[in-house]
Amino acid sequence: MKKVLLLTPLLLWSLPAQAHPHVMVSVTTEVIFTEGKVAAIRHHWTFDDMYSAFVTANLGQNGKDPTTQELQPVAQTNIESLKEYEYFTFPKVNGKKAAFGAPFDYSMTFDGKDKTATLHFTMPLTEAARSKLFVFQIYDPSYFVAFQFDKGDPVKLLSAPQGCSLSVSKPRPLDGEEAKKLDESFFSGLSPGTDFGAKLADRAIVACP
Repeated sequence: MKKVLLLTPLLLWSLPAQAHPHVMVSVTTEVIFTEGKVAAIRHHWTFDDMYSAFVTANLGQNGKDPTTQELQPVAQTNIESLKEYEYFTFPKVNGKKAAFGAPFDYSMTFDGKDKTATLHFTMPLTEAARSKLFVFQIYDPSYFVAFQFDKGDPVKLLSAPQGCSLSVSKPRPLDGEEAKKLDESFFSGLSPGTDFGAKLADRAIVACP
């Protein structure tokens, strides 16, 4: 079975058989500027109710929802598991690949109404960039986990210089023949390094004068 990098190993054997993707994540993100430069991004990843139920099982006392404090070990496990895979976040500055440093200020919260858990974390760029064009995508190359920007206003600019603009572009829809191929045998046959998830990923574009 394919590895799910942001999930604990136990979940790999707990998920029922189903077609890709196995986990859905709704994303909102802030792009943080410091002294006119893109310095970091802060993610908020809301997991689907199935995964949320898994990570919150046996947490919470006397029928109450789990607290942020109780969920902190879960947040830490997720952050540590994501390191090797670049936190599923792929940035470019002026057309060139950029990199993030170690995440900080991470936590997890639980929405008792929707029964969903949200992972929050901040990632600094290894080098703050005074960029004309900052672009990033969030995706699992194997498409085991499907990331999608939340509806409405999913990306915000914080402390951006005057004149900076933001746009979010959607991927090209798969045609009928491509969609028919998306079964478990297709994903099992993907060669190492295949970046399939990029084809289905939203793209955030920040342009500054």
